Amino acid sequence: MDYGKYLNKSLLNIKPSGIRKFFSIAEEMDNVISLGVGEPDFKTPWHIRQYGIDFLEMGKTRYTANAGLIELRREISNYYARKFLIKYKPEDEILVTVGGSEGIDMAIRALVESGDEVLICEPSFVCYKPIAEVSGGKAVALTTREEDNFKLTAQSLENAINDKTKLLILPYPNNPTGAILTENELKKIAEVVIKHDLLVISDEIYCELTYTPEGHTSIASIDGMQDRTIVINGFSKSYSMTGWRLGYALGPAPIIKEMTKLHQFAIMSAPTNSQYAAIDALRNGDKDIQKMKEDYDMRRRFTVDGFRKIGLDCFEPKGAFYVFPCIKSTGLSSEEFCERLIKAKRVAVVPGDAFGESGEGYIRVSYCYSIENIREAIRLIGEFVEELKNENKG
Repeated sequence: MDYGKYLNKSLLNIKPSGIRKFFSIAEEMDNVISLGVGEPDFKTPWHIRQYGIDFLEMGKTRYTANAGLIELRREISNYYARKFLIKYKPEDEILVTVGGSEGIDMAIRALVESGDEVLICEPSFVCYKPIAEVSGGKAVALTTREEDNFKLTAQSLENAINDKTKLLILPYPNNPTGAILTENELKKIAEVVIKHDLLVISDEIYCELTYTPEGHTSIASIDGMQDRTIVINGFSKSYSMTGWRLGYALGPAPIIKEMTKLHQFAIMSAPTNSQYAAIDALRNGDKDIQKMKEDYDMRRRFTVDGFRKIGLDCFEPKGAFYVFPCIKSTGLSSEEFCERLIKAKRVAVVPGDAFGESGEGYIRVSYCYSIENIREAIRLIGEFVEELKNENKG
C-alpha cells in the first residue's frame, strides 16, 4: 500500500534528528562512551523527588487545569521576577507544557502561517526548522560563525528581514555551540526586532547554565520586548528533571491563550506529579542549581582544554553544557568523522551539521558526563585524529 499519498508531504520531506541517529547507533553497540545526548548525569535532587512522592501518596493524580496548576504558575512567575526582573501574570501569561519542546511547538504553530518566514539562528537545536516548515512557514537560517563567537549580530538580523518575516527564534545559551548573548548585544537585536515589528521566541532552557559573572539576560527584560517575546523554559536541564517532561511558556496573554487552545486539544495538561515536584524545585532548588553549575563549569574548562591539547580548535562556550570542536583539519565531513569515530574507537558524538549547514566541520560533544568518561573519550578521539593524520600522510 502506498502510504506516501496519505502522509503529510511537509513531514515526509523532513529528516529525522541527527542527534538521535548517533544515540541509536551507540545503543546497539557494546562498551560505547556516549557524549552525544544533552542529558544531565545528576539525579533529580532528592527533596524534589520526595515532594512528588508525597503528592502521589496523597492521591493527587487527577488532571490539572489545562494551563497547569495555578500554584506552579505562581512559582514560575516568582522565579522570573526574582531572577530576571520580569513580571508575568500567573492567570493568563503562563502555560505549563510537556517539556520545553512542547512549548516551542505550541508557540510556532500558534504564530506561523503559510508563507511566513521564520528566522532561526544556526547552528541551533534541531526542532525549530521542522516545526516551522510543518506549520507552513519558511525557515530561514541566520548563520553564526566561530569568528563572531557564534553570536547573532544585529546587522546579520537586519540583512535577513523582508516583508514576509514574522518571527525570530533566539536560542541562547545555545545548543550546540554554548554561545551566549550579553545584555548589550540583546539590546541591539531588540532595536531591529522593534523596528521591523517582529515577534521573538526566546528558548532559555539553559539560562541557569551561564558561566559569566553577569549571568543570563532574557531578551524579554529589554525595554519594549516583553510584549513581543514568548519565552520558553523548563526543568530538564537546570534541575536535572529530563524524564519528568515539564516546561513552560511565558508571553503576552493573547498568544498564550491560543497556545493553550492547541495544548488543550493535543495534550490536555502536563503530568500532574511532575507539576507538584516542580513547585518544590522552584522554591527550594537554587542551591542544587549552583552545585550542578559549578560542576559543569569545571567539566567545561577540562573539556575545552582537552580538545585543544589533542590539536583540535575548540571555541570556549560560556553557556549550556556542550563544546563544539572544529574537525576541519582532519579532512573529513562532520558525518564521516562521527561515523568513523564510533566504529574505530566506540565514542559517540554528534555531527555539527545536524544543527544546520553552518555546523559542518564541527562536532558537538556534551560534557554532562563524568570526568572519567570525558577524559577517556578525549584520549580516544586524540588517538583517532592521529591515526587520520598518519593515514593522510600515507
